[in-house]
Amino acid sequence: MRVLKVRTFARWARKERLSDAALQAAVGEMRSGLVDADLGSGLIKQRVARAGGGKRAGFRTLVATNFRARWVFLYGFGKSERSNVDDDELRALRRLAQVYLAMSEATLQHLLQAGELVEVKDGESKAS
Repeated sequence: MRVLKVRTFARWARKERLSDAALQAAVGEMRSGLVDADLGSGLIKQRVARAGGGKRAGFRTLVATNFRARWVFLYGFGKSERSNVDDDELRALRRLAQVYLAMSEATLQHLLQAGELVEVKDGESKAS
């Protein structure tokens, strides 16, 4: 199983102090069937708790997944920042989810090496 985050998400998560352990916990919940919202086309909206707080005041993440081998965190925002993504953003994120889910392992590896993707392993970020 691969858990990845796009570079812009990784930058945002670092700024918000959203740990990789919290992202791994969110993936664990989704794998168990605890999904906040299925937005279609392989895009999931999942709440992630803020450090020292709960999910209610935490973050919203949008994740591309096939629920088996690949999880790609695409976008995140604090609940206090905005209530949701707009329709145009949702359409774009659905298309992006489909692209990441259809990518070959070789292409993913190339993006990891180029720094466009960051792999999340055991609660630690590792740029490959």
